[in-house]
Amino acid sequence: MKLVTYRASVEAAARLGVLVDNLVVDVGALATAQGTILPDTMLGLIDAGRSGLDMLRDCLGRAAGRFPAGTATAVDNVRLLAPIPRPRKNIFGIGLNYIEHVAESAKSLDTSKDLPKQPVVFSKPPTTVIGPGDGIEHNKRMTQQLDWEVELAVIIGTTARRVRKEDALSHVFGYSVMIDVSARDNRRAGQWIFSKGQDTYAPFGPCIVTADEIPDPQVLDLWLTLNGV
Repeated sequence: MKLVTYRASVEAAARLGVLVDNLVVDVGALATAQGTILPDTMLGLIDAGRSGLDMLRDCLGRAAGRFPAGTATAVDNVRLLAPIPRPRKNIFGIGLNYIEHVAESAKSLDTSKDLPKQPVVFSKPPTTVIGPGDGIEHNKRMTQQLDWEVELAVIIGTTARRVRKEDALSHVFGYSVMIDVSARDNRRAGQWIFSKGQDTYAPFGPCIVTADEIPDPQVLDLWLTLNGV
């Protein structure tokens, strides 16, 4: 499933939806129409775990593409927000996480050409998150080198501590796309969280694809365009 958070109008509250072809189906409204109860926020659905996803699939199956009035809207007529507009915790990222990026950073930032012996971990606070199409604030007094990198966002669905490598993906709720925006000229001074943690520095979405539809995330291709190029 492709899950979204959206507004049907400027004044409307944010709602949890699922993309079905060119429609956004209101999860809470569909459940009510079928006499059942489902969470109406993304965090609520994540908290509901596998049973919540199974109930949602059951609701969609019963509808069989024929959605009651008021439960589905054309995707072009809604505003898609970040799937999780305000995460509960910081977003954790792994820097220098593939060989080509290590080489690129060594050239532009005078860092080592060798792969890090341990993962380089950084974080971005919840206030960095914005939705697809929202504007990034560029404070030119702070940075003259605003940078952007497309990243695979992994949404953890269950509590995970001291997880074995072979069990790691069992904790994943789903996957999305995020842009890691950085003030590169400030990162040179070692200020990773300052460089990456400014408001609007994490465009996110538009949807979360549930993990059952992506059995091997390593085969995914990611790409980024700037001004259509």
